[in-house]
Amino acid sequence: VQLQASGGGLVQPGGSLRLSCAASGRTFSSLIMGWLRQAPGKEREFVATISRGGGSTVYADSVKGRFTVSRDNAKNTVYLQMNSLKPEDTAVYHCAADRDFGLVRTDPGGYDYWGQGTLVTVSS
Repeated sequence: VQLQASGGGLVQPGGSLRLSCAASGRTFSSLIMGWLRQAPGKEREFVATISRGGGSTVYADSVKGRFTVSRDNAKNTVYLQMNSLKPEDTAVYHCAADRDFGLVRTDPGGYDYWGQGTLVTVSS
């Protein structure tokens, strides 16, 4: 599975960005998808995950109510809508895919495939 994330950039605090991740190489609808991020000097952390059909989502407490994960299986794409961005959201954001059993995946170590990441910088 190849994953290509895009949509990162520089945004002011309180602003919004939408990340996209296009997948290829395997039936997209068979994959649990997730977004994870890594800030400078910190470990990679879970952000959000979505089930194969899109009916179930889980968020990290730090982004709950501000971020929304969604997917379009017809377009082989998963999205992360980020609103009310804060400086502490600054990180490289990675999309990831999991082919194993389960509904969603919150453990960063549980993913089988990773994209290269897109940088989000929140600063005035």
